[in-house]
Amino acid sequence: MNIYEFAMQMERDGERFYRNLADGSSSQGMSRILTALADDEAKHYITVKEMAEDVEPDMDKTTVLTDAKNVFAQMQGTSLDLGGLQVEVYRQAQEIERQSRKFYKEQADQATKASARTILLEIADEEQRHYFLLDRIVEFIDRPRTWIENAEFNHLDEY
Repeated sequence: MNIYEFAMQMERDGERFYRNLADGSSSQGMSRILTALADDEAKHYITVKEMAEDVEPDMDKTTVLTDAKNVFAQMQGTSLDLGGLQVEVYRQAQEIERQSRKFYKEQADQATKASARTILLEIADEEQRHYFLLDRIVEFIDRPRTWIENAEFNHLDEY
């Protein structure tokens, strides 16, 4: 399996993973965020496929963070009783995104064409944004279970 085939399979697996999570989500907002992540992975697949075919890829920038911020704002005050297992699934997804970013950065370092290096670094940056978004999802889901209000502590974070 060459490097492009590996990357395309990795992106297909990521897309399938996020679509399965979106389908299983009871929250319309979370489903929208997960579908956006799946769409980004599909976009990465197409970009890598074009690179494999020696076609100059044209990759649109992701808007997943901006879109998710709006969804989170709409979901403020809603209860997501997803339990600890759901948090672990998102943490596993974070690890996948971390490994994907590392993979693309390594491939960019080995790329001989400047255009390929640029695209690979853009994908790596998007994988980092996905990691960050998943971190916010974990916080959003887990915070009500881990936050304890106590007069002894001063938490200045907005809830």
